[in-house]
Amino acid sequence: MKGTRGKNKNLIEAGNPKLLIRPVKGGTEYCLYLEYHYGYNHENGSSIRKKENLSLRIIASPKKAIDRQRNKETIDLAKRIRYERSQEFLERKEGYRLRKDMSVNFLTYFEAYIKLYQKKDVRVIEMALRDFKKFLTEQYPYFVQRIEPPQMTRPMMEAFAKYLSEHHRGTGVASVYRRFKKVVNRGVSDGLFKESPCKGIIVDSKEDMLVKDILSAEELKTLFDTHYDRENPVVRRAFAMTCFSGIRFCDLKVLTYGDVDYENRVISFRQRKTDGHSKKSGVVIPINDMLLVIIGPKPDDATDDTLIFPLPSMESCLHSLRYWVEQAGIKKHITWHCGRHTFGTQLLANGANIKVVADLLGHSSLKYVNTYVRAVDEQKKKALDSLPKIEL
Repeated sequence: MKGTRGKNKNLIEAGNPKLLIRPVKGGTEYCLYLEYHYGYNHENGSSIRKKENLSLRIIASPKKAIDRQRNKETIDLAKRIRYERSQEFLERKEGYRLRKDMSVNFLTYFEAYIKLYQKKDVRVIEMALRDFKKFLTEQYPYFVQRIEPPQMTRPMMEAFAKYLSEHHRGTGVASVYRRFKKVVNRGVSDGLFKESPCKGIIVDSKEDMLVKDILSAEELKTLFDTHYDRENPVVRRAFAMTCFSGIRFCDLKVLTYGDVDYENRVISFRQRKTDGHSKKSGVVIPINDMLLVIIGPKPDDATDDTLIFPLPSMESCLHSLRYWVEQAGIKKHITWHCGRHTFGTQLLANGANIKVVADLLGHSSLKYVNTYVRAVDEQKKKALDSLPKIEL
């Protein structure tokens, strides 16, 4: 086996613990493991040793370049793990037993964390776990079923941050990575990690860019002038509501007649996304004539708990919206959240104060609204570029 040395043909790297290999699957693959030396038995003079399987494998006789490269990466990873273990072994001096947390499967720990989690951002935490599993499948297949905390090295976390940046658009990447670090930090508190392997690692979140498509005033009119067979009138009203008020889908689907003050013409509600961890979770939106038409009068049989927009599932609503956009001939990737972005950019394009827009959208900081400002500036540039060229 290339890379071994000395008399011990199974040795990859010396030290305490040693990094060794042993054949598996009839010799077509090698399994990497660590061997700890705890001294000698004074009665018979034998060595006291303990082995730890790293769940890493390499091909015994790689013929393809990709297999040789994969072997190299796997061995490099095993060497980093061996070094970290040797530091822990020296610092903690745990005698005849290895730390209990070395045998913890982080994926199982993550799943248990989700089951006990009670806050409303649990969906994003679930997404973080799904993304981490996909990342392992693509780049660290040996860890797909099991990965222990010490195996989550800093280079692996840097690769995961890069993976998230390439697979998420806009602020979603920062949100997912923040939740992932939240679980890792809990692992630090529980003693699984000596320190967070994510410490100091950031992702390129593009938080200063509006990456979702928005609808122009003309496209809004085209969309709502478009009708088709078996359209859902509740979906039409609901999307109009988000385009003309900026209310998120998660708040829209639970909006009730009790949230509407018809006499003073205002809507008051708490944002589900920020309730409990932001001072700006409460939002008050004035009702103009357009919103009054969209909401409609309170039905005689309705109570304060009656939903204004009794919508089907999110998936069904998204399917209806995309089909509607397609029927309108609009060549953009429009989602429900695009309606909120459309509201913000339309207000700014029509001269609204940035602080007023932030208040209407329920943002506690102006930094999020700045993305709309840049989108409006880009629209202005495109408008100028569309003017005819002349020669002087």
